[in-house]
Amino acid sequence: MASTQVILKERIKGLGAEADVVKVKRGFARNFLLPQGKAYEATKGNLRHTERLKAVRAEREAAEMAEATKLASKLKKVKLKLSLATGQGGKSFGSITTIDIAKGLQEQSGIEIDRHQIVLERPIKNTGNFDIEIKLGYDITAEIKLSVAASGDKAAEGDEAAEDKAAE
Repeated sequence: MASTQVILKERIKGLGAEADVVKVKRGFARNFLLPQGKAYEATKGNLRHTERLKAVRAEREAAEMAEATKLASKLKKVKLKLSLATGQGGKSFGSITTIDIAKGLQEQSGIEIDRHQIVLERPIKNTGNFDIEIKLGYDITAEIKLSVAASGDKAAEGDEAAEDKAAE
């Protein structure tokens, strides 16, 4: 397959950031990157003009790092409370996942986090207090306090009451 080198004008997920010289398939460059203005051809003349792109990239990265640091300081103050449906004997129905934590953060504190940034080895299936790590990028992490309380499953309680009446 034929490939060519291009200089990226903007950040493209999975490919690179501003001023990166990347090797891509010729058709991808010709049909997508160049017509949409996302890249230049990597000629000798264009390679000399990458300094401006590097300055734009440094400015963007500094702004993203400052935003991540600010968000980390907000997250350290958060105490998140979620409930886990449990039945008789404390057996849990379901679990707390990264999706639940992200939704809880959005609802309780108004902070929007992508679920992929939340580090959770396995879903939480019991009650208690947990420290959850959130990776914000640029080696910046924050920890939130998560308190998981038991909430009785109303449908299961209703079924048990019906069974008790039928046994009488």
